[in-house]
Amino acid sequence: MNIFPELQARGLVHDSTPAAALEERLASHSVGVYVGFDPTANSLHVGHLLGQISLRRLQLAGHRPFPLAGGATGMVGDPSGRSEERNLLDAETLSYNVSCISEQLSRLLDFSPGKYAATLVNNADWTAQVTALDFLRDVGKHITINQMLAKDSVKSRLTSENGLSFTEFSYMLLQANDFRHLSATHDVELQMGGSDQWGNITAGIDLIRKTLSRQAHGITWPLVTRSDGSKFGKTADGAVWLDAERTSPYQFRQFWMQLSDAEIARYLPQFSLSTLEECAGILAEHAAAPERRVAQKHLAHELTAMVHGTPGAQAAAQVSDILFGADPTSASVEAFMAVAREVPCSTIHETPVDVVTLLSDIKLCSSKSEARRTIEQGGVRINGQVVTLETAINDINELHGKYLLVRRGKTAYHLVEKSH
Repeated sequence: MNIFPELQARGLVHDSTPAAALEERLASHSVGVYVGFDPTANSLHVGHLLGQISLRRLQLAGHRPFPLAGGATGMVGDPSGRSEERNLLDAETLSYNVSCISEQLSRLLDFSPGKYAATLVNNADWTAQVTALDFLRDVGKHITINQMLAKDSVKSRLTSENGLSFTEFSYMLLQANDFRHLSATHDVELQMGGSDQWGNITAGIDLIRKTLSRQAHGITWPLVTRSDGSKFGKTADGAVWLDAERTSPYQFRQFWMQLSDAEIARYLPQFSLSTLEECAGILAEHAAAPERRVAQKHLAHELTAMVHGTPGAQAAAQVSDILFGADPTSASVEAFMAVAREVPCSTIHETPVDVVTLLSDIKLCSSKSEARRTIEQGGVRINGQVVTLETAINDINELHGKYLLVRRGKTAYHLVEKSH
């Protein structure tokens, strides 16, 4: 598969080494390709997802992916795209983070033995034991200060209020050495990354040419930002993580569901593994009825299944349906377990004598008088059924033998689990 024109058509090429040579190489050979991920937290977030999906896309096209966990570079911190220096992590925290993101990097790619098997690498394995003098002699002598000062990631920081520490300045050398090492030991020819990585990537290409007398290639994709220019993957509540304990599958799904029409037109071909023809069809269907959010639903389901598995994606979709007013009676027990993460919950051992008491006990209404008024106005449903003051709780069928989903108005929910 000639992947380079497809990457261009999907809007995934911002910078690249000479396109004709790169296209010919990717079309005629199975190429080793790597993307690096620094363990600055114990989870990757959606801002890292395009790198993982790009590796998967190339693997499906017959190339060999090398996801890299930055156990060494994570100790320094990449200055690219940042206005100030990161807080340096201690070795114990860094090691824990590496183990966590390594597990996440293993989810999206095929590591089973075969011609195009993925290989997970950690740059601490070839960097940690190298002395400073050896590094300066073997790497530093081949990259000039002039080159480094010319990189945008360096220039922007030199003129900033915070400046650039020598620690961060050395990051480019470390990443260049990663590319050199992977070229020498795994025949990796291509590095990919966001457009703010272009200076680091070309430094590696130069180092490979000077020390190994080999040709290497680079591709960057445009930085992924929201339509208002804000950082992709950030919400009012913080980052959207790939770890289900930090961002639930439902919340992950909702992030993609909330993309604007302009954003989904760009991100569907970039993030989806559907063919370009399929993406065009989905976007055409979306344009005909934007209120149905067909494109957002497609991408949200695909990426949630990719990150959290198909059962997790199905449960997240059911949670969305439930919390947006659909009949909950057909939802799976997994969906109710997921709902329990999104709304207030209570466990009761004895069934209240009436609905008014239940609403008061679980604090969905502030008092019994408020509960009566809300019920009289038809504003309370339990398991999808509108209740009245005469409704007996024991007459309401518990879902999966234990759940009562209480809804006040359109958006206030409380999940009651009966303990038998």
